[in-house]
Amino acid sequence: MTQVDHSKMANAIRALAMDGVQKANSGHPGLPMGAADVATVLWTQFLKFDAADPRWPDRDRFILSAGHGSMLLYALLYLTGNEDVTLDQLKNFRQLHSKTPGHPENFVTAGIETTTGPLGQGVASSVGTALAERLLAAEYGDIVDHYTYVLCSDGDLMEGVSHEAAALAGHLKLSKLIFLWDDNGISIDGPLTLTDSVDQVARFKAHGWNAVRVDGHDQKAIAAAIKEAQNSDRPSFIACKTIIGFGAPNRAGTSKAHGEPLGAEELAGAKKALGWDYGPFEVPDDILQAWRNVGKQGATAHTDWNERFDALPEATRSEFTRRVIDRKRPDGLHEAIRTLKQKLIDEPQTVATRKASEIVLEVLVGVMPELLLGSADLTPSNNTRTKHAKDVTPTDFSGRYIHYGIREMGMAAAMNGVAQHGGFAPAGGTFMCFTDYARPSMRIAALSHVPVVYIMTHDSIGLGEDGPTHQPVEHLASLRCMPNMRTFRPADPIETAECWQLALENTTGPTVLALSRQNLKPARTVHHDDNLCATGGYELVAAQGEAKVTLFASGSEVEIAVVAQKQLAEKGIATRVVSVPSLELLLQQSPEKQAAIIGKAPVKIAIEAAVRFGWDAVIGHDGVFIGMSTFGASAPAKELYKYFGITAEAVVDAATKRHNAA
Repeated sequence: MTQVDHSKMANAIRALAMDGVQKANSGHPGLPMGAADVATVLWTQFLKFDAADPRWPDRDRFILSAGHGSMLLYALLYLTGNEDVTLDQLKNFRQLHSKTPGHPENFVTAGIETTTGPLGQGVASSVGTALAERLLAAEYGDIVDHYTYVLCSDGDLMEGVSHEAAALAGHLKLSKLIFLWDDNGISIDGPLTLTDSVDQVARFKAHGWNAVRVDGHDQKAIAAAIKEAQNSDRPSFIACKTIIGFGAPNRAGTSKAHGEPLGAEELAGAKKALGWDYGPFEVPDDILQAWRNVGKQGATAHTDWNERFDALPEATRSEFTRRVIDRKRPDGLHEAIRTLKQKLIDEPQTVATRKASEIVLEVLVGVMPELLLGSADLTPSNNTRTKHAKDVTPTDFSGRYIHYGIREMGMAAAMNGVAQHGGFAPAGGTFMCFTDYARPSMRIAALSHVPVVYIMTHDSIGLGEDGPTHQPVEHLASLRCMPNMRTFRPADPIETAECWQLALENTTGPTVLALSRQNLKPARTVHHDDNLCATGGYELVAAQGEAKVTLFASGSEVEIAVVAQKQLAEKGIATRVVSVPSLELLLQQSPEKQAAIIGKAPVKIAIEAAVRFGWDAVIGHDGVFIGMSTFGASAPAKELYKYFGITAEAVVDAATKRHNAA
């Protein structure tokens, strides 16, 4: 332990945070000033990490869920010697291309475990991080043994996703998950009493957590609470009563310290009150060295871990390295999908694509031990559980199937944490309509380049009788427009297999698989080693002669397009069918590739049981769209398709009229 007084080390965090926010003229100084004592105790006495290697697999994870207080984390990373966060980076806080953006982003700065900012996301993803640790420990033993610490705010706990996350963590008894709540009683609008009177300690106890209150400025009390939490058989919640903007002479304890620079006069007064007689971004050598020693104190544990890791059997080391360190997919993935596609050609099946997904998963679990499946309570409907899958339970983490409960947003956030921890490829299911509940976590996955897979079934009005509350007419369009989110809507088992392959091979972002409830006839009848879905669209049925009409469709509507093509051909209208399992992936192809797939037919018609938005990029503003412009209705699927005019007859009629008018 260092010889520098705790208060001086904590004040270094406060000073850097104040200076960074002041120089940027933007930011949130209050939380770093108030939570500095908590952070100092955690990082100097408990957190296992090696600043020289921020990606050491067995490091403790520290998640700043209250991402608006990012200068707290940036100050800690700088002080402990993280190479990414230099003094110049602190001075460039919130500036373009800096490694110190307004809210922490895991893909920008080494040492940031997850992207936080939208309140609640950090606490929710941390459940997945802690879960991944338990799962890996059950598989690999003592080379996986670390804690997940979360510094959270009032806002994190007010967001609904925190309830989903806390309930799941309590149920699973994730004992290595520890929340440190910056209980300062202030939000931007003013005192928390304006809006909230929840007893958070009682709430977390009800969730099955160990929960206590401490003085967040009493280093001994904080340390005792963390030590107790480390020995708990349940997740732990430590309410740390703090003063926001601690040290500021006029703004401490008020909302004025929350989300704006202190100003030169208040900043000077705060430094004087804290006994910090140094210039902007100046940290005395003895204090800086004490912090740098903290950054090195995990080196011994790191070396010990390396020795234990090296002593493992070669096969074990190799697999751990592939999954956890290199994060590569198994070599057998491509061949497994190729073999399955050949089998599906030889033994064609008319099944819903949700069932086709289950068929694919039965193959994938044999080649991907890291595949972690689950569902938000809809397991029999999503077909996400393979035959011999073993459930993860509070007493047994050797399984590979998670029952997330009716917690779509919590599930999506937890999968983010699982993926970012490393070692697993998480995939979770619910109904396509409920991507609305999962969307904030899905957006973070896309922003953070997190490779998770969403198995979204009941993908259109084709789900039938459950009605418009469950029929996702606008969801495809909204997901397709999200940057770095891939959305696939396969038409049959072979396309489903190819889309699964593409989803798992994509390690820099998330993927939605939109799957049908209703049975679909096989679209593909000829085997191809290549993955035809990889370009987003491909010619499924060629025209006889020069095409006059091109029909574009995805998912269940490909079947309609194929029927319509035959009828148009019989009428002497040369027509081709292009299956478009991923509209946005098609539009990402080179102009030449797009032109080749879209073709030159003068009549272009898109068919999809969803809204038109996005299709004009393929069919043009004057193209014909056969689909939805309203919400759905409650009735059997076949009746709905007929009622809304999504039929082969409607396609033939529209194509004939356009062809004859040309």
